[in-house]
Amino acid sequence: MTPVAGIQDFLDAVGQFFGDLGKVGFGSLFLGLACFGIYLSIRARAYFNVLRAAYPGERILFRRIWGAYIAAYGFNNVIPARGGDVIKLFLTKTSIPNSSYPAVAASFVVEAVFDATMGVFILTFAFSQGVFPKPPDFAKLKAFDLSFFAAHFRFTLFLLTLLGVLSLVAFALFSRRVARFWQRVRQGLVILRDRRRYFRQVWLVQFGGWLFRFAAFWNLLDAFNIGGSVRNVLLVLGVNAVASVVPFTPGGAGVQQAFLVKVFGGTATATVVASYSVGQQIAIAVFSLSLGFIALVTIFRFRSFREVINAGREHREAEREAERRAAAGSATG
Repeated sequence: MTPVAGIQDFLDAVGQFFGDLGKVGFGSLFLGLACFGIYLSIRARAYFNVLRAAYPGERILFRRIWGAYIAAYGFNNVIPARGGDVIKLFLTKTSIPNSSYPAVAASFVVEAVFDATMGVFILTFAFSQGVFPKPPDFAKLKAFDLSFFAAHFRFTLFLLTLLGVLSLVAFALFSRRVARFWQRVRQGLVILRDRRRYFRQVWLVQFGGWLFRFAAFWNLLDAFNIGGSVRNVLLVLGVNAVASVVPFTPGGAGVQQAFLVKVFGGTATATVVASYSVGQQIAIAVFSLSLGFIALVTIFRFRSFREVINAGREHREAEREAERRAAAGSATG
C-alpha cells in the first residue's frame, strides 16, 4: 500500500460522497452537527473549570475559553499535526491575566485523562467485534498516513527515538529554568490533586459532552444511510480514537476513511460506506471550521487563522525579550 494509492482512494471516496449528496438525510445531518456543537461547548466548559482551578485569583471569561477551544478544533480539521493547538495555546494564554504558556499547555493534559479512560473501554469493545483491524494489519489498510509508519517499523522506531533525544537535549538547554518551568507545569495540573473536584467539574462534565458526541455520530450514521446503533457508534468512536494517535492528516482523514471502509464493509455497500467515510469528516470539518472562524471574528477580533498565528508569534517573542531583559537586569544588579 503506497501513500499515493491511499490518497487516490481517499479522493475517490470524496467524489463518491458528492455524487451521492442527494441521498443524504439532511435532517439527521443537521441534528448530528447540532449535537456535535453542544459536545464541543460542554468540553470547553470542562476545560474552563481546569483553568479556574489553576488560576483561582484571576477573572476568566468563559466565552473567550469557548472561543479558543472552538477555533482550535476547527483549525485542527484542516491543518495536520494538530496545528490548532498552537492557536488554542495563544488565545487561552492571552485570555487569562498573569498566566504562563507552560501552565496553559500543561492544562491540555487534564482533558486527555477522560479520553484515555473512555478510549480503553471503546477500543476494547471495538476489537472484540471481529470487524476492527488488529494492529498487525494496520500496514495493509488503505490509509496513506498510518500504513506508511506501520509498514516501515524501523523508521518509525528511529523517529520516536530521535524525538526522545531531541526532547532530552531541549530539557538540558533549558536546565537553568527547569525549576520555574515545572512549577508552572504543576499549576496547569493542579485540579488533578483534588480528585473529587476533578471528577465533579471535569470528568463528569466531559462525560456529559461525550453523550452528545454519541448522539451526534448516531445521527450522522443515519444521515449517510449506515444506520445508527450503539454498536455502530462505538465502532466509529474506536476509529476516531485510533485516528487521534496518528494526527498526520487534518482530522486523521486517511486513517478514518480506511478504517470505516474496513469496519462497515460487511454491513453496507461499498459506495454507501465510501460516501459516509468522508461525508461525516467533511460535514464536521466545515461545521467546526465555520464555527471557529465566527468565534475568532466575534470574540477575538481576528480576521483569519493566519492572523492569529502571527499574533501568537509576536506575543511569544515579546515575552522572551522581556524575560531576557529581566534576567540581564538581575545579573547586573
